[in-house]
Amino acid sequence: MPPPSTYRGRFAPSPTGPLHFGSLVAAVGSYLDARHHHGQWLVRIEDLDTPRCVPGAADNILRTLEAFGLHWDEAILCQSRRTAAYEATLQQLQAIGAAYPCACTRKEIADSALHGIEGPVYPGTCRNGLPADRDARAWRVRTNNQPTEFNDALQGHINQHLESEIGDFVVKRADGLFAYQLAVVMDDAFQNITHVVRGADLLHSTPRQIYLQRLLGYATPAYMHLPIAVNAQGEKLSKQTLAPAVTADDVIATLFAVLEFLRQQPPAELRQGSVEEVLGWAIKNWQLGKLKGCLQLPTPACRLS
Repeated sequence: MPPPSTYRGRFAPSPTGPLHFGSLVAAVGSYLDARHHHGQWLVRIEDLDTPRCVPGAADNILRTLEAFGLHWDEAILCQSRRTAAYEATLQQLQAIGAAYPCACTRKEIADSALHGIEGPVYPGTCRNGLPADRDARAWRVRTNNQPTEFNDALQGHINQHLESEIGDFVVKRADGLFAYQLAVVMDDAFQNITHVVRGADLLHSTPRQIYLQRLLGYATPAYMHLPIAVNAQGEKLSKQTLAPAVTADDVIATLFAVLEFLRQQPPAELRQGSVEEVLGWAIKNWQLGKLKGCLQLPTPACRLS
């Protein structure tokens, strides 16, 4: 028996539609890393953005994970059931002066802001109080320009100056919904997640999450950002780019495509094996050295047909 591990990983899909190849890559990558380190693997449904959630999508995602042999260790956590916890933490941030109300609209920000690494940088209009005759729309976290740094297992050293590159970021939106950055930090801490393995499209979000972790006194997990799968036009696979859904029609072929995308090179004879045999080989032989520094990779053509 392997020694017990304190490793706790997770896969956290948003139920905005079925899994596509890119999201399956993140699921398999996080699963293999957890199992290779004799750790636990959890699934969280990030259904906080209710206007974008599709009825039945969460159940469809869970059935797809099971079809690919990706079995989780604990009860599913749904973000939609944790709004009271998010509200309590927002009040905690307000009490320490780290969060403030903002009256700005997106258009106002776009018209007055510099362009940063992920869109307009909030110019701090409401930092010192709401303008006269304006009501609060959202809540933002006050940042600073001290570097927020971390070492990613695949992407190397990441250094971001939040105030100048991102700006004070939203933790509660104008529509009353809590923002991803706050929810993911709280949920990772609540579930004692020690390792976060996910797509590189979230790489630039990580410094904001680390900043919040430090404000709230939470531990910072180890991070590994896998290359994102892109189509022939170089676009990230997503609902917006019409990425086809993963099906259980040929699980072994799709699993091979995922492993080859991750440069794991499973032996050809395993194509005649079971899902359990393929995953067993992949867990034992998991190594990601050839992916170092890769932010995106083309999707195997057979998965886009």
